[in-house]
Amino acid sequence: MRKDHQVLIIIQDNGDGIDEDARKKIFQPFFTTKPTGGGNTGLGLYICYDIIVNHHHDQITVESEKGNYTRFTVILSK
Repeated sequence: MRKDHQVLIIIQDNGDGIDEDARKKIFQPFFTTKPTGGGNTGLGLYICYDIIVNHHHDQITVESEKGNYTRFTVILSK
């Protein structure tokens, strides 16, 4: 439950969604669903998770429904 001393950020799209196997790995370093090369390192969400969760002790989660949406929720303490 969110409290008054927190900031809630929700980022959602209406794209194809992310399957369950990918969601389980999405915050792992070097995980990508894109072809290798072309600058896709698979580090973006890992770095976000590391900063938000490990350094600030806050929260980031991902929800997705295949064919409908993906939603990232970030809860930061003020």
